[in-house]
Amino acid sequence: MTFVDTSAFFAAADRDDEHHAEAARLLSLALERDEPLLTHAYVLSETTALIHRRLGHSVARRFLDSVDRFRVVWIDDEIHARAAARFAKRSPADLSLVDCASFVVMDGLGVRACIAFDRHFSDQGYTSFAP
Repeated sequence: MTFVDTSAFFAAADRDDEHHAEAARLLSLALERDEPLLTHAYVLSETTALIHRRLGHSVARRFLDSVDRFRVVWIDDEIHARAAARFAKRSPADLSLVDCASFVVMDGLGVRACIAFDRHFSDQGYTSFAP
């Protein structure tokens, strides 16, 4: 199973993003190979808002229409509390609540691989998806 972060979803959606080609390639390969792809509700919210703001409503709707191809973890009280506690430590200082929730979800499911262009994932010891 491979986790997909906002940075990858947005890069795949935005042809002008520096990581667009790589994001599109990795997501396509993973889907072609039936690699189980994982994300969570906070990533969906963050990605939808970012795409909507930068690329428009129709692109954001297309993104939301595609999420049925991914396993989505819905953030419950326990996951949120654990992510918020990690966020409160502010280590590193620029780690977001969404990133903290990603790490809690990934750790809880034993997922180490990700498609992400956010350095926090590698900084925290997660590995890049390598098809």
